[in-house]
Amino acid sequence: MVSEPDNNAVLYASAQKNLLVFGSSFMPDVIVKTSGIYLYTASGEKIMDWTSGQMSCLIGHGHPEIVDTLAAHAAELDHLYSGMVSPPVIALAEALTSVLPDGLDKAMFLSTGGESNECAIKLAKMYTGKFEIVGLGASWHGVTSGANGAQYHAGRKGYGPVMPGMHMLPSPDSYRSIFRNKDGSHDWETELNYGWSLIDKASAGSLAAVIMEPILSSGGMIAIPRGYMVAMKEHCRKRNMLLIVDEAQTGLGRCGDLFAIQYEGVVPDILTLSKTLGNGLPLSAVITSDKIAAVIEERNFMFYTTHANDPLPASVGLKVLEIVLRDGLVERARTVGAQLHAGLHRLMERYGCIGDIRGRGLMAGVEIVSDRGTKAPAIDFGKKLSAKMMDLGLSATISARTTFSGCIRIAPPLTITDKELAEGLSIFEEALRTTQGSMPLY
Repeated sequence: MVSEPDNNAVLYASAQKNLLVFGSSFMPDVIVKTSGIYLYTASGEKIMDWTSGQMSCLIGHGHPEIVDTLAAHAAELDHLYSGMVSPPVIALAEALTSVLPDGLDKAMFLSTGGESNECAIKLAKMYTGKFEIVGLGASWHGVTSGANGAQYHAGRKGYGPVMPGMHMLPSPDSYRSIFRNKDGSHDWETELNYGWSLIDKASAGSLAAVIMEPILSSGGMIAIPRGYMVAMKEHCRKRNMLLIVDEAQTGLGRCGDLFAIQYEGVVPDILTLSKTLGNGLPLSAVITSDKIAAVIEERNFMFYTTHANDPLPASVGLKVLEIVLRDGLVERARTVGAQLHAGLHRLMERYGCIGDIRGRGLMAGVEIVSDRGTKAPAIDFGKKLSAKMMDLGLSATISARTTFSGCIRIAPPLTITDKELAEGLSIFEEALRTTQGSMPLY
C-alpha cells in the first residue's frame, strides 16, 4: 500500500495528468484505503468520513458481511444476460416490496441514481401518455438527459437544449424563502400554490409527473416541511400526474425512517433508490405499483441496459437491507441523529458563522453565513473551514457547487459510534475555533 508522504504528490500529479476533470478539481489527498468510518491517505493521514463516500456507504466502508457477500457472488453468480433472473434479484425485489407500502409492488434494478430516475421519468411518460416533468429548484437527479432536465441545482448550462417540457417549482427552503406568514414562519403552502399557478400557465397541457427528493441534499440539505409531500401528491392527483420520489440518499434509514416517504405516510406512484441501497456499489432501484406495471408492460416499455437486474450488486443490496433491519439501524439513526443535531446546535450557539442547522436523523446541513441578519452566504470562509476540518481529520466538505449558498453537508454511516460522533463534533469545533472568520459569540 502507498503510504509515504512523497507518494501523495506523485500520485496526485499523475491524476492531474491522466484523469479527466468532471465537475470540480480533485481533492489533494489521495485516498489509498477505507475502513469503517475512516479514510486513509497516501501521506499516512487518517480522516473520519462524515459524508459516507458520496453519501452512499450507509453501513460503513468495508463492512465484513458486504465483503463476504461480494466474494461469494463474484465467484459464483456475478453478471447475466439482462433478460435472465437470479435468486439475489428475486429476493431483493421481494424484500423491498415487503417493507414498502401497498402501491409499491414491483421493482427493477439498475446501476446509478441518475439511471433509475431516467427510467422512472420514461415510465411516467409512457404510462400517462404525456411528456412534461416538474422538478424542484434545488434538485439533483442525475446527469442523463431526462434526469438532468428535471434538476435545477446544477448541470444545465453549456450543453444546448434540455429535454422539452421541463418545469420548475420553487424549493421549500424555510431558511431563505421569501414566502412568509405574519409570524415570520415559512409559508410553504402559498409558495407551492404560486409555483403551480405558473406551471399551469406555462404547460403545453401534457403534465406527466413531478420528481422530488424528501431532503434536497445537493441543493443544501433542504428538508421539505411536514405536509409538503401530501400537498404535492394532491396537486398531482388534480392534474392526473404521477409523483416520483427520489430516495437516493434518504432511503434505508438515514433520516430515522426506513424510507423518508413514511415521514408523512405518502405512497408515491414511483420510488427510486440508489446510493444507500448498494452501500457505495453501483446499485439502484425503480419501484412502482402493480397497476402501472401492467399498463407499461402492455405498451412494451423498454429500459434494457447491460447491468439491469445484475445478481452481484443485488446480493449486496439484499445484505444491506438485512443488516439495517437486523441491527436496528433505523432507530440508531434517530438516536444518534438527535445527538448530532444537538451538537451542531451547540456549535451554532457559539459561532456566528452558522446561520442554520437542518435535516433529519443522520443527515444534516450546516449553513455558513457572513451575517445572520442578512443571511449572506460566506462561501470562501466555508471552503476554508472545510479545508481546516480535513486537515484536522474530518471530511465534511462544502459542496463543489455553491449555487445554493454555502452548506456543509453531513451524512456519516449509520454505524457511527457515540465516541466517533463526539470526536467528529470536537474536530468541527476546533476547526471553527482556529479558522479566522468564524465569529465567536463568547
